[in-house]
Amino acid sequence: MNDKSVENRISLSDKAWLKQIGQFIKENRQNQCKPQDQVSLEAGISRSTLSLMERGENVRIDTLIQVLRTLNLLYVLDPFLVKEQISPIEYAKLKKKQEKSRVRNKKINNNDKEELGW
Repeated sequence: MNDKSVENRISLSDKAWLKQIGQFIKENRQNQCKPQDQVSLEAGISRSTLSLMERGENVRIDTLIQVLRTLNLLYVLDPFLVKEQISPIEYAKLKKKQEKSRVRNKKINNNDKEELGW
């Protein structure tokens, strides 16, 4: 990504973003040869709500998600998925616990060998 494209995104108003999202929805719907009636029915929304979305008007975010799901476009939300990560402190604690576990296991194994006469 270049600095120019980042600047362009930052400079877009909320209204301009809504229009971009609406165009994205409309283009993908048309590319799939689906009429508004069909998409709105499958998404569980009114046709007028879908029309508003495609024109860049305010709609609820759950409505956007329903439409994205209907058009098999949920992948656009992937950047919002939070990946489970372990903090450095928790990682250090886990490593320390594993080291202690290995030491205990070695002692147990040595005792077993002595009892067997090894």
